[in-house]
Amino acid sequence: MKNTLRIVLTIVAALALAAVVHADDNVGHRFIAHANGHVMILNAKGEIEWQVDMPFTSHDIQVLPNGNMLIQNSITTVVEMTPKKEIVWKHESKPIASNAGDVQIHAFQRLKNGLTMVSETGNSRIIEVDKDDKIVHEIPVKFDTPPAHNDTRKVRKLDNGNYLAGHEIQNVIREYDPSGKVVWSYKIDLAGRERVPGGDGHGAEPFGALRLKNGNTLIACGNNNRVLEVNKAGEIVWSIDRDELPGVHLCWVTNLQALPNGNIIIGNTHAGPDSPQLIEVTRDKKVVWTYKNFPVVGNNLCASQVLDVKGRLIR
Repeated sequence: MKNTLRIVLTIVAALALAAVVHADDNVGHRFIAHANGHVMILNAKGEIEWQVDMPFTSHDIQVLPNGNMLIQNSITTVVEMTPKKEIVWKHESKPIASNAGDVQIHAFQRLKNGLTMVSETGNSRIIEVDKDDKIVHEIPVKFDTPPAHNDTRKVRKLDNGNYLAGHEIQNVIREYDPSGKVVWSYKIDLAGRERVPGGDGHGAEPFGALRLKNGNTLIACGNNNRVLEVNKAGEIVWSIDRDELPGVHLCWVTNLQALPNGNIIIGNTHAGPDSPQLIEVTRDKKVVWTYKNFPVVGNNLCASQVLDVKGRLIR
């Protein structure tokens, strides 16, 4: 029995050590993630330092300046939770009169003015709610197809007051003004490859996008298996393709994080046990950090945020 326990502990320790790969001893990240039925904060060594059970797969997460966390505990509910695991705020979306189906939440964001933005797929709208969960602003979103689950993924309110949304099933990134007018868009294509179904397949369904400081748009291309940076004219000015990075196989590219130093952290979902789930890469495409721990985060790590960055993190 003692020998069996010793073997188990040795395996666990080995997995923890193998979870984080540093190309530079000074590079490593403390981060929060929602995966495998838990919301976890992991230190730079990949060790879990805080955890709460949350048997749900979320596509978004946010740590607030006060240390509280915006997390999802169901497909229709967003809560603000303290480090002591107390819920101090809650929003629940419900189908509106014009919606004959269900409603789902795949993106949310606490804004600088204290309001909380929520993207409601099924209801075909983006709303902003106050501390009492009262809707104070609402914009319609252009839906070409009805499915609530796989229409809109990541949405972010931009500094100019517009909203940048990734429409998965419509294969497009759109920027909406506060009235709901589409003012910019970028269509994802198959990049000359054949469509292949499945988590490790290939398609043209994007996850979402970020607006960078230089005005370009950084796109998480979902099952397009790549990252694109495009300018206002829609021209590709930088990219990372599926197997371009050594030791990395990109599957569903999900949440992106643009660091103040110019590096990009890539969320790699449905990648299986042999590929890292998070990858930090420089602008010259050097991999400087990866997080790889399939037993801890499983195959569906979509929501994460690094917590040790000084300066503005765009995510």
